[in-house]
Amino acid sequence: MYLYFKALHIIFVVTWFAGLFYIPRLFIYLTEAGEKNEAERNAIREQLIIMTRRLWYGITWPSAILTLIFGITVLFHGGWYHLIFMPEGRWILIKLVFVILLYLYHFSLQIIFQQQTKGIFKYSSQQLRVWNEVATIILIATVMLVTVKQSISFVWGLVGLFLFILILMSAIKIYKSTREKK
Repeated sequence: MYLYFKALHIIFVVTWFAGLFYIPRLFIYLTEAGEKNEAERNAIREQLIIMTRRLWYGITWPSAILTLIFGITVLFHGGWYHLIFMPEGRWILIKLVFVILLYLYHFSLQIIFQQQTKGIFKYSSQQLRVWNEVATIILIATVMLVTVKQSISFVWGLVGLFLFILILMSAIKIYKSTREKK
């Protein structure tokens, strides 16, 4: 049974991340629609709000809940909870910290979702582009951690993550500058 729970956990992690990757893009498009004339803006936003609601409540939230349910099931059914505070299980504890950060990120997207569906646009498309990458950073950190566990030193892992963040932020800056030139 354990492997079925683990497979379901992985499946719902993937579908949850699909939602977490796409919903900020919709937020960006909703924000950028504000630059259009009123008729165009209203039509675009109306369609994007429908898409956003369907993605958020039809895929992202259910996947987040099922990820949590199957994750806890795997943790206990697999006996992983015994290792959390032992040196060989420290990676599990760090993974759980990343999971908490990911749920906090999810809740931040919920706030932005609620604001935008009410017509409140607090963030620029550039700010949303940067915020969009938080899920990517957490995903890479978690997958690296779970895959290599004790094989990677904590310091080198942080250095690699920091370098990845620098590259990602540089790419966003380059994109912004090329977009502004057009």
